[in-house]
Amino acid sequence: MKIKSVTLELVCGIKSSFPENTLPEYAFAGRSNVGKSSMINVLMQRKSLARTSSQPGKTATVNYYNVNGEFYLVDLPGYGYAKAGAAVAAQWGKMVERYLNSSKSLANVFLLVDIRHEPAASDKQMYEWIAGSGYRPVIIATKADKIKRSQLDKQKKLIREGLGLKKEDILIAFSAETRQGRDEIYALLEGGAEEGEADGNPQSFDAADT
Repeated sequence: MKIKSVTLELVCGIKSSFPENTLPEYAFAGRSNVGKSSMINVLMQRKSLARTSSQPGKTATVNYYNVNGEFYLVDLPGYGYAKAGAAVAAQWGKMVERYLNSSKSLANVFLLVDIRHEPAASDKQMYEWIAGSGYRPVIIATKADKIKRSQLDKQKKLIREGLGLKKEDILIAFSAETRQGRDEIYALLEGGAEEGEADGNPQSFDAADT
């Protein structure tokens, strides 16, 4: 994918109204320390487009990046930061819930997990909640450069079993350092996703790790 232009077009806070975009939206979710900002910078071919907060877990915004005037990359606030506090985490959860239930242009959700570890309780909860909202999230296993190549299949299996993925569910090993997995993600962004409104009755999501 050739990235011609990227613009941070809109930043929505807890009380903000979400835009009614006509371009497809691809949302990225993950724990606050999973490397989401680094991944977004790699995908968008920018060094510091998405910045890591000096206070992890303190920033609760939904950021809309307009890519090539063709689609939006939507960066959802990180979850699972222990020091955020239950009240703040609950606000984030409600904001993410409101976004996923209100966006009419959401094509799919990418859920990031750390390939080095078994999915945390909050990862499992987020996955089940997204799936319950009618989407089939693509799982991105980050920090693949931190493990040996011989461990890759073992860790991917651990994640699949931990999240209860089906055989056909997509899991991509990704590294911001080596660019591993970037082309696979590009293919999904370029190829689009099946259209259709989300259905089901989503369960309430608490952004705090349990």
